[in-house]
Amino acid sequence: MKILLAEDEKRMAKALCKLLQLENYEVDHADNGADALEYIEAGEYDVIILDVMMPIKNGFEVAKEARAKGIKTPILMLTAKGELDDKVYGLDSGADDYLTKPFMTKELLARIRALCRRNINSKDGSLTFGDISLETGTATLTCTSNGQSVRLGEKELRIMEYMIANQQRILSREQLAVKIWGFECDSEYNNVEVYMSFTRKKLSFIGAKTVIKAVRGIGYELRCDNV
Repeated sequence: MKILLAEDEKRMAKALCKLLQLENYEVDHADNGADALEYIEAGEYDVIILDVMMPIKNGFEVAKEARAKGIKTPILMLTAKGELDDKVYGLDSGADDYLTKPFMTKELLARIRALCRRNINSKDGSLTFGDISLETGTATLTCTSNGQSVRLGEKELRIMEYMIANQQRILSREQLAVKIWGFECDSEYNNVEVYMSFTRKKLSFIGAKTVIKAVRGIGYELRCDNV
């Protein structure tokens, strides 16, 4: 399980990172709202923990912008504010849960586990674009016009999830590398080309008119012009 922690108070951030790592979570840390939003856009997380009072962009702004970009990852707001209006505003901004400082670590971990379970369940659904349907729970890609289907490998599944979620956008090789292999990966960009080739072959195998187009000098785009 992978968590993004956006917290600008150094001692608190260090303690929380250590706590989460001891619980076997993989943790990325951002100390301001702008960096947090970049991590959210490029990474794949099971839970996002946002402190409200951060420099550059506050937690409310980060949550609102993330939701506007179609990012559905569960968000836990972490703040010293406890007034009802602040809680309501946080939830209206796109947060799924709200925890007021100071808090017990047991409660924090319990809320994270609950959000992780919610996220896992939400992933077991169907994504569609053009003439294809992707069942994420079974990693099955189906052409809706002829019923032909194929099972995807892990990287192929993540590529298709990311591209369908960002349909009508050109995704750079860097974005894909970070999203699929992670911030700390040593994978070279040619891995993207290799797995794109595999994924294209799967689309061709099921007879889909939906294709992955390479946009020279920029990246890749999911297209379906003939449906």
